[in-house]
Amino acid sequence: MGADVHSRSGQGNSGRWVVAIAAFLVMVTIGTLYSWAIFTQPLLAAFHWDVTTTTWAYATANFCVAALGAVAGGFWQDRVGPRRVALTGVTLWGVGNILAGLGTAAWGAPWLYLTYGVLGGVGAGMAYITPVSMVTKWFPGQRGLAGGLVACGFGFGAFLYNELVPRLAEFHTATDHASLVIAAHAVGGMTTTDIGAVLQVFVGSGVIYLLIGLPAAALFRNPSKESIDRAARANGGLSRGLVPREVIRTRQFYLLWLQLFVNVIAGITIISNASFILEDLTNLPMARIASLFGMVSLFNAIGRLFWGSVSDRIGCRQTFALMFAIQSLVLFLLSDVHDLHLALAGFAIILLCCGGGFGTMPAYSAEFFGTRCMGLNYGLILSAWGAAGVVGPLLMARAKDLSGSFAGLMPLVAAVLCVSTVLPFLMTPLSSTTGGLKLATEPGID
Repeated sequence: MGADVHSRSGQGNSGRWVVAIAAFLVMVTIGTLYSWAIFTQPLLAAFHWDVTTTTWAYATANFCVAALGAVAGGFWQDRVGPRRVALTGVTLWGVGNILAGLGTAAWGAPWLYLTYGVLGGVGAGMAYITPVSMVTKWFPGQRGLAGGLVACGFGFGAFLYNELVPRLAEFHTATDHASLVIAAHAVGGMTTTDIGAVLQVFVGSGVIYLLIGLPAAALFRNPSKESIDRAARANGGLSRGLVPREVIRTRQFYLLWLQLFVNVIAGITIISNASFILEDLTNLPMARIASLFGMVSLFNAIGRLFWGSVSDRIGCRQTFALMFAIQSLVLFLLSDVHDLHLALAGFAIILLCCGGGFGTMPAYSAEFFGTRCMGLNYGLILSAWGAAGVVGPLLMARAKDLSGSFAGLMPLVAAVLCVSTVLPFLMTPLSSTTGGLKLATEPGID
């Protein structure tokens, strides 16, 4: 079966760009996960939750994306190829959103955690790992650019969602009512119509994810083994890669994991509670803040492409060190910023670097471990995203619930980022430390 699939036509430049565009579209559909902040206020007001309760849905989804979905999807992809994994992932993500919209009013936060968080999160993780690991095989000489381009779709999906959903008339009205309820600390105020408008966005979103994501995922395939071998020889590399059980025995794996964890912390914390953090810093009304942050979220997409391209020129280690240093400086300054435009500029830089980590890490992983088991190897590294997605947002939400402010934790996160600038320089060439590690062979499937 695998030989038939790998011998299909379309292995050239035009074929690989079709695959890349399809991968971009799948990423757009799951990137809306990073738009969670637009739901925070309406859910708080509708169901009288606190920030921590609302954030748990986002944190659960992030954990399931990276620690469960990406790992399971990577393992499965290395055996059956990208198409079936992506189709399954998109289906779970779409259905999870639909079920969340249909049942949260009746069954509350646990239902939201189970449907959006677990079911949707696992699906989004499977759909995320597949395009990223697939395109590194199609673009062996431009891994940073290709990985950044596809990962850019994830950030672009969040940007589109942030721009379009708040403009829906009923959702906009519900958000305005939620702001008034929260500002007045009122017990009531959100009507049944308001709550229905918010939950219908989940349902409609899930349907759209299925309509866009499934046809795009159906175009997924790996290049032929012969193409991979030729490209590897042309780029002076081996057409082999380390198997996962050997990867986790290397020091480089844990350094890559830690670098991704640290790089995600600041950006994912901002994304999860963006409106509240900006309100905390500027004391401006939420309605004015929300529309402007939608534009800033575009930098999460730009960063994936920008830093991925930069890494092709200066190297992945130097790129990560630079992103750590920039974020550290910005967060130190941001804790004392009270002007909205300056705060938004700081957020834009943080999101640029957060996105850059996801745009650069696929090439960083392939540089040390190869691409033959890219699915599971990169999936294991992505579990750092899941850990950061739980620790960062919940820590900030808890700080807000207890102290009434987000700003106090920013210098602490900045200090962690500052210390982490040394991590990339602890990476040493794998050949000097791993001697006789077993190398994998390419499965001839999908």
